[in-house]
Amino acid sequence: MAERLLVLALRKQVGDRVDDLYLSHGAGTGAWHTGEAMNPPAARQVSLRGGDPAGFRARQVRADMIDSSDLVLCATSEQVSYVLRLCPGAGPRTFVLGEFGRLLTGVALPSVAGALDEHSAYARGVALVEAVAAARAGAAARSEDDLDDPWGMAESEYARVADEIDQTVVPLAVALTR
Repeated sequence: MAERLLVLALRKQVGDRVDDLYLSHGAGTGAWHTGEAMNPPAARQVSLRGGDPAGFRARQVRADMIDSSDLVLCATSEQVSYVLRLCPGAGPRTFVLGEFGRLLTGVALPSVAGALDEHSAYARGVALVEAVAAARAGAAARSEDDLDDPWGMAESEYARVADEIDQTVVPLAVALTR
C-alpha cells in the first residue's frame, strides 16, 4: 500500500510527470508472497483513495534495490534492521515510515524555484532526506512509529493502516514538490 499511496500523493502534486520525476518501488523482507498481486483488502484501500493497484507484484527486497534508493521507508523497526543487515551504509537514508513522517514535520526546506524537473526533483529529495536524517540526530525510532501489519485482519484495519501511511506520504509528496 505504501508504494502505491506514495505514487498517488506525488501524482496529486505533479500529475502525469510523476513517472519522469520519481521512482517508488516496494518490496517486503520476506519471500512469502513473491510474484503475487496485491492482496484484495490492500488493493481496495489503494483504489478507494484513487490509486492504482494494477500490475503490483510482491517481491523480496534485495541489496541492489536498497543501494539504488535515495530513501528507504520501512513499516517497522524490525524491517529497518533487516535493511541495514543487507546494506549497513544505508542507515542515513533508511527510516520507519512513521518516524520519517514525525521528523518531517520539523524540517523546513525552501520552496522549489522554477519548474520542477528531473534534476531539481532529485536535489530536493536528497536535501529532504539529509534534513530528516539530521533531525533524527541518531535517535532510535519509537515503537509508535511502526505500522501494524493488517494481513488477515478486518477491512477496517487495512483502512486504518492506509490512513497512517497517508499521514506520512502526503506531506512527503508536498515536501518533495514545493
